[in-house]
Amino acid sequence: MSGVRHASSPVLVGRSAELGALASAIARPPSIVMLEGEAGVGKTRLVTELLGLPEMARRLVFAGYCQPLGEPFPYGVVLEALRHAGRHLKNKPPLSPLSGALRPYLPELADFLPEQPAPLGDPRAERHQLFRAFRELISSLGALVLIIEDLHWADDGSRRLLRFLMADPPRNLSLLLTYRREEVPGGIPVGSSYRPATGSASVLIELRPLDADGVKHLATALLGDRAISAEFATRLHERTAGIPFVVEETLNALDHTETLHAGLLESVEVPVLLREAMVERLIKLPLTARRLTEAAAVLGVPATDTVLADTAGLDAGRARRALVAALEKHVLFEAGDCRYGFRHTLAQQAVYGTISGPTRQQLHRRAVRALLGQSPPPLVQLAGHSRKAGESADAIRYAEAAAQRAAEVGDLATATDLLRGLLDEPALEPSDVDRLAGRLSAIAFDGLSIREVIATLQRLLGDRRLSRRLRGEVRLSLGLLLMRYSGGVEAGRAETELAVNDLGHRPDLEARGIAMLALPWAGTTPLPVHLPWMRRVDELIAGATDRLVLLTLMASNVPSWLHIGDGRAWALARRVPGTIGSAGEQRQLARMHCNLADACAWIGHHDRAGSLLHSGMQLATSCGAPYVVSTARATRAHVDWLTGHWDGLTARTLRLLDEYQDLLPVASELSLVLGSLAVARGEWDRAAGHFAETGIAQPQNAIAPVVLAAHAGVVRMLLAQQDAEAAALEADRGLEVARGKGVWAWAGELVVMAVDAYCQTGRASDAQALTDELERGLAGCDAPAGYAALAEAQGILALCRGESTAAEYLTDARQRYERLPAPYLAALAGERLARAGEPEASELTSLAAAFDELGATRDAARCRHAVRATGAITPSRRGRRGYGDELSPRERDVARLLAEGNTNREIAEVLFLSRRTVEQHVASVLRKLKVHSRDELQRA
Repeated sequence: MSGVRHASSPVLVGRSAELGALASAIARPPSIVMLEGEAGVGKTRLVTELLGLPEMARRLVFAGYCQPLGEPFPYGVVLEALRHAGRHLKNKPPLSPLSGALRPYLPELADFLPEQPAPLGDPRAERHQLFRAFRELISSLGALVLIIEDLHWADDGSRRLLRFLMADPPRNLSLLLTYRREEVPGGIPVGSSYRPATGSASVLIELRPLDADGVKHLATALLGDRAISAEFATRLHERTAGIPFVVEETLNALDHTETLHAGLLESVEVPVLLREAMVERLIKLPLTARRLTEAAAVLGVPATDTVLADTAGLDAGRARRALVAALEKHVLFEAGDCRYGFRHTLAQQAVYGTISGPTRQQLHRRAVRALLGQSPPPLVQLAGHSRKAGESADAIRYAEAAAQRAAEVGDLATATDLLRGLLDEPALEPSDVDRLAGRLSAIAFDGLSIREVIATLQRLLGDRRLSRRLRGEVRLSLGLLLMRYSGGVEAGRAETELAVNDLGHRPDLEARGIAMLALPWAGTTPLPVHLPWMRRVDELIAGATDRLVLLTLMASNVPSWLHIGDGRAWALARRVPGTIGSAGEQRQLARMHCNLADACAWIGHHDRAGSLLHSGMQLATSCGAPYVVSTARATRAHVDWLTGHWDGLTARTLRLLDEYQDLLPVASELSLVLGSLAVARGEWDRAAGHFAETGIAQPQNAIAPVVLAAHAGVVRMLLAQQDAEAAALEADRGLEVARGKGVWAWAGELVVMAVDAYCQTGRASDAQALTDELERGLAGCDAPAGYAALAEAQGILALCRGESTAAEYLTDARQRYERLPAPYLAALAGERLARAGEPEASELTSLAAAFDELGATRDAARCRHAVRATGAITPSRRGRRGYGDELSPRERDVARLLAEGNTNREIAEVLFLSRRTVEQHVASVLRKLKVHSRDELQRA
């Protein structure tokens, strides 16, 4: 592969269709492939990937590269590509006298070329003779791929030669031309149009920027194991317009010691190569077009031609001509709706950096005047331009008005960002700091910008300009946010207690702090510590006269009572006002519905959880409560897991986790769902990874019911792997948390798994003591899931002792689970019941079908294995559906486990099959999916 360059990016993302089309065309000579795309979009990377394909090893590849502003050299790029052909002419038949015309151009091939023919005296005839000589040389080389990169910089002679070859290509030639259409003279890549020769393949492949998902996949590949949030990927896509080179350069410029978050991208400087490219384009523009482009850079967002003209200080006619010039040179782009701006943020920043300080200031002043004429005025933009124009008072006025407007319409993210930006202003007066800090504190709790707001609030507490009166409000907001942040529960509780002592002047905020200290699910604080706070909140509710305060307190405390199994919560919930008078009240009502749904999911009122989620989500969405929406979506995933609605649940939960990974209550519950699903499918490594993300290792900074359920999941997984000793030790760790917390309504599943592990390790007395402990803990509780678990634990213990009551207990457990409903737990209890006596093959077969319907691969396989162990005759395959080239259900299980990297031995263990059977399934899967190896399947 002579003279072939290699792309810098180590990965190819989002280009499988284009690579397939390219490889297909190259494989059918004679063929001509035009590969079109803007600078940095990945043309060279795609060509590099093509050359790495196994089938390309049988082809000769020559490449030539056009250069910008190169010295005049007719046919230069083609000559560069062919100058290495000599070694491939050895042992070939001699070339005809015609090829001697190449001697002056290719001295490297002198040993293989005949003498130069006599001059013809006609330049056009001599050129035709030369072109025929090129064709003969190419024809003599065998299967050849000729690559010409950056055709937009080619000389006219090379374009004429290429047109000649394309009109009647040698039968052995595959010609690949890459170019940027925006830089092609006249817009025609080879200088004039041409018609493909009869019998030759002609393909145009337009390489477009990556979409948001493609940018995320590319960033993940480039950054290795670093976690990338959906917000980070979205911002990266916005800044880079999905151009792979710009993505790569941006990521290279990051500080790789910092945790990745979207705000980090704002500090990335424009990559040098991109800055130089934009400066080069600017220089080529007429003066008025350059002024208009600078105005677009100052405006920062796509704008109409009128706003651009007013900002640039140009009259309408000159501005229109300037805009056309900037568009033709692809410096500016039409963003839609008659608005014009830059291809991506970094291009805008590159141009902005070329503008001198005084000119920038003048342009920002003009931008303010141009934008004030719009209705309604764009307050956020006006604030930014005023600040950069040196008008600080106007900047504060516009930004504060914008924050108020955003909060009123429920756009809390924008309101929060604006207030944070204002509080960073060093010239603020103490009164401004107090006012803005109060506004930020009032809305921070309802938004999602946790990390950034925490940093701002912590800085404010150290700001001497903040009054003592506002310090308690800021500290309360900080405490409440820390309790939502990974690793911050203990610190948040401490800050909230301090804040409550400083909020005597704000009884509404003091009550809110008390309500947060009452939450029983936070960390490992024992329930007896929470109860006095919970009773104090009840007293505040009884005396509340303000409807917003009443709803705020009820939204926290009513679900808290339900969480611990106190049935009086339902009577308390009926005190909710019948009408809602403001967006704030609606937000708190939405929070109460969603919090009640969460409590219902944990204690076993699954149907009620579903209806409360429906109403809560509607309320939260319509009033702008993004944090409430996030908790509702996590609870929805949890309820779907519990009630057996698993179809698509893994993918949906992964997307939610990606979106909310910084929100502890949300992310930990989603991780629990993913871990539980993985155990049901026998995906041990994946399950262990998800359970580790629930906070199980640091329960003091986690959500208590999530931690207890995660311990139960780990015990279930260890028992499935036949490691009962490790399972018993894990149960001990989980029960230590359960006993310390003292809320047995959450502990049912953990107790079931602990009793199972204890019975398998000879600790029947511990199992009995634990079962009795659960029974005492549930006494008088409204906890349907707990009572179902108690019946199952009693059944397991009776089985362990060989007592006849086992079937009675397990039947009761199964029926209770069915009523919740919790079909997976009901099927597991049904399996225990079937194994309590002599299991009937038909019963086990029905259970296998039930597990299959859920998607519990591992459990279904275990039941089928038990059927085989009974010696039951397997029904004849006659009449059973034939799957042909489709995967059978078992093959789909094998394919999934193969794609996850499992070995045959691991697949056999998960599916309870023999190694030989697995080998047969693997071979069938690879054949039906038309892949050659398991590695290829994993990459697909």
